[in-house]
Amino acid sequence: MCKPIYILGTALSHDGSTCLMKDGEIIVAIEKERLSRVKHDGFNDNKTIQYCLEAEGIEYHDLSLIVEQNCYNPLFSEQLAERKNRVLPAMVPIVTISHHLAHAYSAVGTSPFDDMGVVVIDGHGGSLDNCNDIVENIDSINNIHINNRYRYWEICSYYVYQDGKMKPIFKDFSRWVNRKKRRDYPVSTWEIENSIGEFYEGIALYIFGELDCAGKLMGLAPYGRPHIIDWEPFFFDAGKVVLRNDWWVNIDPLLNTSPTHFKDNFQYYSDLAYWAQSKLEEALFYLFDYYYHLNPMKHFAYAGGVALNATANEKLINGCDFEDLYIQPAAGDNGLSIGCCYYGWLEVLKKERVRHSGSTYFGKVYGDIIVAQELEKHAESIEYHYYDDIETIAAKSIAAGDVIAWFQGASEFGPRALGNRSILADPRNSNMRDHINANVKYREDFRPFAPAVLHEKMHDYFELNHDSDYMLFIAYVKAQYQFDLPSIVHVDGSARVQTVKKEINKKFHKLITSFFAETRIPILLNTSLNTKGMPIVETPSDAINLFLSCGLDLLFIDNYKISKKKTNLIAQGRSNY
Repeated sequence: MCKPIYILGTALSHDGSTCLMKDGEIIVAIEKERLSRVKHDGFNDNKTIQYCLEAEGIEYHDLSLIVEQNCYNPLFSEQLAERKNRVLPAMVPIVTISHHLAHAYSAVGTSPFDDMGVVVIDGHGGSLDNCNDIVENIDSINNIHINNRYRYWEICSYYVYQDGKMKPIFKDFSRWVNRKKRRDYPVSTWEIENSIGEFYEGIALYIFGELDCAGKLMGLAPYGRPHIIDWEPFFFDAGKVVLRNDWWVNIDPLLNTSPTHFKDNFQYYSDLAYWAQSKLEEALFYLFDYYYHLNPMKHFAYAGGVALNATANEKLINGCDFEDLYIQPAAGDNGLSIGCCYYGWLEVLKKERVRHSGSTYFGKVYGDIIVAQELEKHAESIEYHYYDDIETIAAKSIAAGDVIAWFQGASEFGPRALGNRSILADPRNSNMRDHINANVKYREDFRPFAPAVLHEKMHDYFELNHDSDYMLFIAYVKAQYQFDLPSIVHVDGSARVQTVKKEINKKFHKLITSFFAETRIPILLNTSLNTKGMPIVETPSDAINLFLSCGLDLLFIDNYKISKKKTNLIAQGRSNY
């Protein structure tokens, strides 16, 4: 029997993660934030590496190769201290690859296509002096002096993967500039001059007053009105999106100083969000069209943080010249470790690509013993019972009006809860969205919730002509069902759909099927098992602690139904809706 080939991929940016591959297939992957409980944590991978090795029951000497995505740019000197404490074995070969190349391989390795164009767009990737995907036909670097290459960072890349080979076709780099004071320059580019990702993030930061709000901005945009704001933030030139120097000067720098600025100026902010979303889409259409005509491909794969914009994605898949678009589910920097593994397998070891199953459930399975131990630890606060047919029990609870936490098996890898670390509720309840936002998630009241629909029923309820397994596309709810499903229909009639397949998640599919049998609706409201500003829960202990701290009614861990003892019921409970 041949010894298995293990490759460890690890990423050292923000949203750090580690992935373990066995014989060309991903078997374990974890984001650092899930373990540290610090949102977007990264820069040191000791915990995530140990998690992956322990999950598989191996040690460092079992590894054939380590591939890392790292950055030694002097502009990031403050992060180097965290990396000094890394523990890596001397006996295992280590290969380092650049940022966009790791994104590209993450999309290729997990995609359903054999050959494809590969697009990477984010806030910024790595600096030019760290890129190892530059070839002679990349002419965008000719005017950048070799001594300044550490100041120019990749923002958009286009590759073609064909006949088992990755070929860079086009790369755009932009200059790193000194950070401006946000009070004086409220939405100017954060660090990179011509990044559409940072343009969008800058608008989100201005509106919400904090980082990591691009998803909120996308959710706010449908409340806005077209043609209210008509500024042109960028122009297009030879495959590049160039931000105008003064694009932000019409925005009031004092508007976001009041504690109630958001509510006081909701319509203005909504109009601004609508404008930012439309301009992002305009730029993306230009880039995808330019790349397609540089080297046309029937299929496209897409990664990078901008690829998480589901509204734009739906327009791209329906409006571009290619036939199909695959988006890597962990499209942000958390997915870099996946790309590292595939680079090691395909490029370093020169192995044949193994077709990916489509699953994102890469976490460890905690098992009956650990679950039972955690339940016993919290016995003073909870009651619990074991059921063989837990899906039927959960479906009946949801149909009766309960908001439940659903914790099953291995955790999802990436930003979306896809049925193993989810909060679930009845989409028919018109009060459910406001209740969950206020009393469970503790977040803004305008934010929508996603529907999880049985794949075989998706065409009955949604205007959708393709699968949406990872909540990365927007679909419109058919008019005849918008009144019946108020808690998953956004203000413009849209929804960020998850299509649930039995072969990908049997237990979640069975739960929705049981709810369908109970209500004749094959859809559940699905949102991530966390509260505002916190990572999705990873362990049974995380889930129980969250359950006891918010207005969830029930918690289901594997086949256990868990309720709060009456002395621990909290004020945010069901009595308010």
